[in-house]
Amino acid sequence: MAISIIIVNYKTPALTVDCLRTVFTGRETIVPEVIVVDNASGDNSRQIITGAFPQVKWVPISYNAGFARANNEGIRQATGDVVLLLNSDTLNEDNAIENCYRQFIAADYVACGVQLLNADRSAQISGNYFMKGGLNYLLPLPYLGNFIKWLGNLVKVEKPNVPDSNALVEVDWINGAFLMVKKTAIDQAGLLDEDFFLYAEEAEWCSRLRKVGKLCIYGQYKVIHLQGESANEAFGSSGKGYYNLYDRKGLQIMLSNFVRIRKQFGVGWFLLQLAFYLFAVPVFFIASFLENAVRLRNPLADFGMAARFSANVACLVTFLPRILSNKPYFYKVL
Repeated sequence: MAISIIIVNYKTPALTVDCLRTVFTGRETIVPEVIVVDNASGDNSRQIITGAFPQVKWVPISYNAGFARANNEGIRQATGDVVLLLNSDTLNEDNAIENCYRQFIAADYVACGVQLLNADRSAQISGNYFMKGGLNYLLPLPYLGNFIKWLGNLVKVEKPNVPDSNALVEVDWINGAFLMVKKTAIDQAGLLDEDFFLYAEEAEWCSRLRKVGKLCIYGQYKVIHLQGESANEAFGSSGKGYYNLYDRKGLQIMLSNFVRIRKQFGVGWFLLQLAFYLFAVPVFFIASFLENAVRLRNPLADFGMAARFSANVACLVTFLPRILSNKPYFYKVL
């Protein structure tokens, strides 16, 4: 096999089938090996998916192992020289996977992505640059995040992502919804870090892949990514991207981000960002009270959301000794 496509399924058989319909179109000249790793869905996912696509290799895991561990199992069983981590909520357009593979295999890059699109065909962030200390994780903070963004624009800080591309762009890390990697690079960099359950694992992995070689986005190839649909459907959450810090999914995002900061940037940056998150708690209560009062609304209208954010930060603090120790641990709260 030239390319192995790994799709992680967790209670999203309809999304996975829709994805596979765009992978197996009959127009491809390179037939991929497709491995669906199931994270103990406990439903009829296997019957639905393998019934529609019997050529798929079904790999069951006995518990909900998350993104990194499930993909690692797929990588271990893959026979291709190139592996593609592909989200179940993606749609392959115009044979983008094969076209990307053909260009990638002839290049010196060790990993690549494509331009991801939202359902309305607007551009989605597909490639990113490392920001010192992972400071871009401060941007979702209520009130403080907007101030930091304003300050960054004022001093003309370079944006940490590639918002839209129609050509080749070199990047530091690639969105895990579509991440194509050469097996030779994985042999040198290692598999995904299995401390992660969900979120931030591809950024940490790309930091190690980048030590092996260069990464890029082939922006001329497009894949639709129904951003967040698989996680939202599985975990009863809402919202796109990583700005929802107010429910269980938000707690998982926060925790994974801080684990990545500790691993990639060290203790100092970890403690600095934690201080910002702690400071954001009283800021949220005070600023929301004042804003609503000035706008002649109920001053306490946002206190419920502020309380949920505070609870997530408090839970994050309980992991402080474990994260600082940097010893192996499965950081799963979803």
